Amino acid sequence: MRRSHAWQEYLFSDVGVLILMALCLVIVHTLTNGQYGFHRDELATLDDARYLAWGYPAYPPVTPLIARLALELFGPTTAGVRFFSALAQGVVLVLTGLMTRELGGRRWAQIVAAVSVAIAPVALGSGALLQYVTFDYLWWVMVAYLMIRLLKSGNPRWWLAVGVVAGLGLMTRYTMAFLLAALVGGMLFTPARRHLRSPWLWGGAGLALLIFLPNLIWQFQHDFISLELLRSNHARDIRIGRTDSYLPGQLMTAANLFTVPLWLAGLWYYFRRKEGEPYKLIGWLYVLTFLLYLFTHGRDYYEAPAYPMLLAAGAVVTELWITKMSTVWARVTKGVVWTACAVGGLLIAAVALPVAPVNSRWWDFASGINGDLREEIGWPELVQTVAGIRDSLPAADRAQLGILAGNYGEAGALNLYGPAYGLPRAMSGIDSYWLRGYTNPPPQTVIVVGISREFLEKNFETYELAGHITNRFNVKNEETTRHQQIYLCRRLKRPWAEFWKHFRYFG
Repeated sequence: MRRSHAWQEYLFSDVGVLILMALCLVIVHTLTNGQYGFHRDELATLDDARYLAWGYPAYPPVTPLIARLALELFGPTTAGVRFFSALAQGVVLVLTGLMTRELGGRRWAQIVAAVSVAIAPVALGSGALLQYVTFDYLWWVMVAYLMIRLLKSGNPRWWLAVGVVAGLGLMTRYTMAFLLAALVGGMLFTPARRHLRSPWLWGGAGLALLIFLPNLIWQFQHDFISLELLRSNHARDIRIGRTDSYLPGQLMTAANLFTVPLWLAGLWYYFRRKEGEPYKLIGWLYVLTFLLYLFTHGRDYYEAPAYPMLLAAGAVVTELWITKMSTVWARVTKGVVWTACAVGGLLIAAVALPVAPVNSRWWDFASGINGDLREEIGWPELVQTVAGIRDSLPAADRAQLGILAGNYGEAGALNLYGPAYGLPRAMSGIDSYWLRGYTNPPPQTVIVVGISREFLEKNFETYELAGHITNRFNVKNEETTRHQQIYLCRRLKRPWAEFWKHFRYFG
């Protein structure tokens, strides 16, 4: 009886409520994540998951490792592969509530902060895709939580935990370096600079470096290929205007538009309220990362993991204000907060979650705002079309056949669904695929997907149009609009080894 009573007490405690909310979030994602198919980024990660390594051109090794675990546990299903993404966002929800509690917030503030983070566009979308952004978000929030615990307790041993999480963050996405740079800067600007003399801080830094070291060695062995990729992609993003929306994106993308007053109140809490004085370093984490991304032309969602720590403080401030109001105004204010969360959450869920029926008005609205949805359509049909072209070839051509794909979505889809049709491994010059090389023996006949006719004319003796990329919904996406043609090519004009040297590119 006592044990049962203890469980009931825990279940209805503040932490118990946060965990129940997190479970509900994970369940919502799991029930909705099977609506369409894999996104092109997921297909690349799933392919990398078959070749576990300490690094990849596009990212460090943690996300492919998680993808491999998901494949082993659940198989190549969208809901299964995305389970750990949903779980990560559930943990973010709990950590945000715990940050709020550490800052002095009671249950109402904890729930408001947790809900506000859960309905943020990047957070909600991160639970619907397997991508490094998802786990990067988790590590940032965890560092913020640990730093609040450190600043509140004054116990320098928390630096060891910060170091472990920072190391995991660096092994997930290199932008963790921006948070660490902001952490150092924030310490210099606040009394927390005393920790720079602490051996526990340097012990934490050592742990972070030790965790990150295998990837650093891999980069050295591969001529720091990731830096070349990052420079190439960053220049592309600036050239095509992807970084132009950084400032408005802080209102519309990084956090929910309806929670803007809340995170502004949180920023005010860290810098202006007496209660926030011990945690001013946390405020600097936001300000400095914001400025670093602004001046280096980052994309709008890069700063998204910095908002939970503002929303936590904002919920505390709001709760303090409400306690000073009359009963009527307190009820009105709470009603406004919950209405904003409900409306903002429903609007973002309608766009960020893969739930809209394809080719409905809802779909047109959602996919018009969230273009990622369109990129989850049509991959099995692409592979089926390639298999049909292969089946139409003479036996001599099929015996020496290769498949060449232009981007990682096409290559990933062909390698995920192709074995069921007996297709050979798809080759590509993009990112990790270039490192894996061409098939052995080199093919003489090649089915080419996603590469321009001009390139084929330059590099193959003969080429002919063999098919088109379509999907059963007639959804217009990158595959059906930019490079719809599938070609059949024969006899490369130069040896494969020489061709491959100059075939590398980034995406």
